[in-house]
Amino acid sequence: MVSLAPQARAADAVEVARALAPGLAERAAGYDADGSFPAADFDDLRSSGLLGLMAPAGLGGFGASFADYAAVAAELGAGAGATALIFNMHASVTGALAHTPDELVRELGAPDSFFAARDRVLADAAGGALYAVAMSERGAGSRLSAITTRYERTAGGFHIAGSKAFVSAAGHADAYLVAARAADNVSYFLVPAGPGVTVEPTWDSMGMRATGSHDVHLDVHVGEDALLGGIEGLVVPLAQVMPQWLVASYAAVYVGVARSALHHAAEHLRARKLHTLPTVRARMGRADAAVAAAELVVGEAARRVTAAPGTPETNRWVWRAKLVAGDTAAEVASSALEAAGTSATRRGHPLERIYRDARCGALQPATSDVCADWLGVAALGGDPEQDTTVPRW
Repeated sequence: MVSLAPQARAADAVEVARALAPGLAERAAGYDADGSFPAADFDDLRSSGLLGLMAPAGLGGFGASFADYAAVAAELGAGAGATALIFNMHASVTGALAHTPDELVRELGAPDSFFAARDRVLADAAGGALYAVAMSERGAGSRLSAITTRYERTAGGFHIAGSKAFVSAAGHADAYLVAARAADNVSYFLVPAGPGVTVEPTWDSMGMRATGSHDVHLDVHVGEDALLGGIEGLVVPLAQVMPQWLVASYAAVYVGVARSALHHAAEHLRARKLHTLPTVRARMGRADAAVAAAELVVGEAARRVTAAPGTPETNRWVWRAKLVAGDTAAEVASSALEAAGTSATRRGHPLERIYRDARCGALQPATSDVCADWLGVAALGGDPEQDTTVPRW
């Protein structure tokens, strides 16, 4: 492989994702019908090097920015939403590790050993390792302040016990980013797959069926280096200051899903000679404008995260991106399906699957209602992280 400069490699990643998307689209129906993990898709992602998208070039990755990630995720989402969503979770782990500045980590008190451990994780991703996120729980959702999974220090590290839900790629990941608490501290651990990590096959959902987001049960001992950042109690402060990986990373996926709804609707409408109807054209015109607007909002948020992560104005764009992308995907897919007619609602039709996948965008954390409330508090001059009865996280 030709060695490219970091900037060139990051830009090249979008073209790699675009080239993979047709294969993802071709396989999507089968994985959706079975509710099975898209193994062939991840064979492609692994062999293309995209699992190392966020890893620095010096560690074998693409050295991508958040804006690069968003562009790649949208291309993958246009191919297969479920595959892009799993990829998003993996990139959330690797991106947060790669993009948190060394100076900030040192200011927070991270030991020197953290940097070597971080680089091993990122180098492994560039070599094909897949990471999953195990944060949500039944009864708590993604609210970190309400989770019940516990950890305690042991002689050689930590013991972690609890159960997680909605763990995309459960049973197929090499390691899991686990949120757990000890008293009032909520901390992240990177827990390797293996003994003490059990997958319960519970995932049988309306949409995003191929994410394999099963329950995961933990009763596991891990070493000191499993504590992400080497610091306890880091999770909630980072979520408040730099929410992009917990909020806006989903947005690019659903922009891609909305694009795919437009594409497949146009194919269906032309094939059925419905494209000559003025009402159908009007629906498609509104959908086209809505997708373009969502792309601009998500793109602006991604650029701001890349240029000025953590600033108040950047964070407002982060929440706007998730709200606009989730709502737009659902609305566009619904309108396209209505224009296409009953024949497009049959199982196996791309629009039927895309409609179900798109509907999940507004429901995934942070939900559209939570995003709108956050933005409403900010628009009224309040502090969205403090001026609410229920904690955001």
